Amino acid sequence: MTNASPQAIAPQAAQEAQPASLDWITKLVSIDTTSRESNLGLIETVRDSLKHAGVEPWLSYDATKRKANLFVTLPAADGNTQGGIVLSGHTDVVPVDGQAWDTDPFKPVVRDGNLYGRGTCDMKGFIGSVMTMLPEMRDAKLKTPFHFAFSYDEEIGCVGAPVMLAELRDRGIRPDGCIVGEPTSMRVIVAHKGINAYQCCVRGHAAHSSLTPKGSNAIEYAARLICYIRDLADHFKQNGPFDELFDVPFTTAQTGTISGGIALNTIPALCEFVFEYRNLPGVDAEAIFARIEQYAANELVPKMQKEHPNAGIEFKKIAAAPALDASEQDAITQLVRALTKDTDKRKVAYGTEAGQFQLAGVPSIVCGPGNIEQAHKPNEFVSLEQIAQCESFLRKLIRSNTVGA
Repeated sequence: MTNASPQAIAPQAAQEAQPASLDWITKLVSIDTTSRESNLGLIETVRDSLKHAGVEPWLSYDATKRKANLFVTLPAADGNTQGGIVLSGHTDVVPVDGQAWDTDPFKPVVRDGNLYGRGTCDMKGFIGSVMTMLPEMRDAKLKTPFHFAFSYDEEIGCVGAPVMLAELRDRGIRPDGCIVGEPTSMRVIVAHKGINAYQCCVRGHAAHSSLTPKGSNAIEYAARLICYIRDLADHFKQNGPFDELFDVPFTTAQTGTISGGIALNTIPALCEFVFEYRNLPGVDAEAIFARIEQYAANELVPKMQKEHPNAGIEFKKIAAAPALDASEQDAITQLVRALTKDTDKRKVAYGTEAGQFQLAGVPSIVCGPGNIEQAHKPNEFVSLEQIAQCESFLRKLIRSNTVGA
């Protein structure tokens, strides 16, 4: 796919057939749910539509009550609400700040067979398709229930899904499987890396730069720790473990932002930086952090405290999402492979909420409309063909779960 400019493309012919989901997707994209904003406008719109259809969703909120997850169950024909399949999507989108869009990112437009707008690809295309299929699901004689799970704050570290999963556990809801509809071009993804992000605060001691022995330089010790993190990344790159099905077939690590110091002639008392590592499935994420923490505690802090007793290093976990490693023997994997006729084994470096569902005991895979290469960019889009493929997949999924079909 190419990231074409909407302004340079002739409008699509009015008579050309458009996917049924276009109305719902357009409605969702028109609501700005950038992660720094509330998502309640979208959630309440979906909630009201579900209630109108005769099903009762429940919401789980963040601490501020400005954001919420939505979960709803469409019972089986016999009234059973246990088991069944979760259709999962996140409602938040990444910012558009500093991006050169050719159209208003929150006023979606169709050009040349593509729907442009923030979140069209990642991942309101999937949520809108699911909502469009609601009447067919409700009216079908279902063997097992369907569940919708729409979360907040996935884009800033999969923050909302654990709140929803805890509520599922407390309510005794035990689905059989989960399809996370991240953009995969409707191909099956069976594994992704884990995401682990930390803030590090290095506290030294200020002094005049002419009196360096009287201070403890927070930036210099932060630099040593950052270099150690890079050394770990180089170790994984050179020594593995490796999984060649990933585009980057080893665990990675990097430092993303750093700040510290107040003036050239002042020994910096504070330096803060943010780092992340993305671990392959099977690589112990906590063990990686333990190595970083031990290096700080055993190698750096003693030297710092010889310079000043109050010096130290503190870590704060700011995001974590476990890796996904779906089994080919899981019923959800076999079902989605059968419906998509996709037998290739694919693994991706980006993270999703599928790992969190799997960790909670719900076997999960990733499959949804759109190409991940279009996500997070200016002029983000999803092709109408991909939306149509998603609708076709969902209809097959409904039929596969219908009594007598």
